[in-house]
Amino acid sequence: MTAKSYSLEFDGYWREPNVSGLPAKSGIYGVYACAYDAVGKTVTLNRLLYIGEAADVRDRVSNHECWPDWRQQLKQGEVLCVNAALISPEVDRQRAEAAMIFKHKPPRNTEYVDNFPFDTTSVVTAGKNALMHASFVVTRTEKAAVGFYGRR
Repeated sequence: MTAKSYSLEFDGYWREPNVSGLPAKSGIYGVYACAYDAVGKTVTLNRLLYIGEAADVRDRVSNHECWPDWRQQLKQGEVLCVNAALISPEVDRQRAEAAMIFKHKPPRNTEYVDNFPFDTTSVVTAGKNALMHASFVVTRTEKAAVGFYGRR
């Protein structure tokens, strides 16, 4: 592998009842605990809970097995919100997702939180990317190199 750079433009915030509005395309998504202001029709993002990737973001989020777990993370008055950035092909989507997880360490992710099995990866995020770093670089971790190749 070689060094790679990704630019992720996150679009919108969809509250839990409205995730059917997510794009039915390949991308990365973030799940947040947020507060919804019904009068102003705005959301305030409180915590990034999870980062995922899918060939079809709408389908994956709508049918995700972690909804009960994500709901358990909510405090009184909070709802779940999701944002998404389109990216393909699959190999790039998975590498960018791994970099996002490794950098942000969302509490409901387990894979890639403590290791990054790819070469140097640069990510720039923009748009509706609250609580996400605007620009960062991650490098392969020793732990990942051992686990990834199965030897020391």
